[in-house]
Amino acid sequence: MAGTVRTRLAGCAVALAGALLSALAAPAEAERLKDIASVGGVRANQLIGYGLVVGLDGTGDQTTQAPFTVQSIENMLQRFGVTIPPNTNPQLKNVAAVTVTADLPPFAKPGQTIDVTVATIGNAASLRGGALIMTPLRGADGQIYAMAQGNVLVSGFGIAGKDGSRISLNVPSSGRIPNGASVEREVPMHFAADPHLLLNLNTPDFTTAANAAAAINRTLGAGSAEALDAVSIRVVAPLDPNQRISYLASLEAIEVECGEAPARVIINSRTGTVVISSHVRVSAAAVAHGSLSVTITERQEVSQPGPLSQGTTTVTQKSSLDVQQADARMFVFQAGVTLDEIVRAVNQVGAAPGDLVAILEALKEAGSLRAELIVI
Repeated sequence: MAGTVRTRLAGCAVALAGALLSALAAPAEAERLKDIASVGGVRANQLIGYGLVVGLDGTGDQTTQAPFTVQSIENMLQRFGVTIPPNTNPQLKNVAAVTVTADLPPFAKPGQTIDVTVATIGNAASLRGGALIMTPLRGADGQIYAMAQGNVLVSGFGIAGKDGSRISLNVPSSGRIPNGASVEREVPMHFAADPHLLLNLNTPDFTTAANAAAAINRTLGAGSAEALDAVSIRVVAPLDPNQRISYLASLEAIEVECGEAPARVIINSRTGTVVISSHVRVSAAAVAHGSLSVTITERQEVSQPGPLSQGTTTVTQKSSLDVQQADARMFVFQAGVTLDEIVRAVNQVGAAPGDLVAILEALKEAGSLRAELIVI
């Protein structure tokens, strides 16, 4: 019994050692090809339509300001044989004109369902509780590819008082209909007509494209793949559709060592967010950063004339100015400092995000920032 236990422990140790060796042998930054690239020509298509949402609780379009809503209702009723008397102006507060959008995924077949997004185009206050009536969804070529209908789910709400006050949460004028459209037409895909497959990287990078082509050639044989540019890799593929599907499945499982991103500093001018990539370097530079605060105070004083004089009491304005300048600490960047050293130096002087943006812009103008500065 003891020998059996020792044998099992030895087997587990060998398996664990093999797993550790495999983990060490795998590239540290390896990613599956399916996670970093897509197949050329296999993409979603955008659909759009115009429809009506009915059943609203008085939050629909004001027909005096949105006449197209009444026109749409009249046209719909005429199709059902309902004639509206002339010279009438229906006041419909429970109807809203909306745009309906959806993404038709690749290889979608007739009968499958897709999600749709509904948004008002008039002055409707909310779509909560409404239902979208049958709306055709068209593609860029004008053809109908899906039909949408269903109850609208709205995450927000709005409450208004008679005095004009209003409280709203999120956006009640738009919503979604899960599985709200049925596919009626299939988009033709030329997936099996070309003897080659084109793989397009999600992020253009020459290093990643070269590594992907090399990894495919190591797995499938020399000459199987060729990097065309920083985005596209052309791969030889079988013409038989059944073989092509399994061939593509094996391609997606190949692990590729991705190239490292270039040195960039991303600044969001609206939120003050600063993102610095790992390869940002700074050449030798000295930085001093301080702030100047100017305060102007206005106050009124009463000027009282002396006794038995002919003067009158008046009110005069008096201004006082106060200028304060914070201590400007200087710090020195040595040549080739790393991201960690940059962040530590900026934190030591207590720089806020706005101050950090000013420092980085000044370093870029001085030619000391070895990175691309991008402001979004």
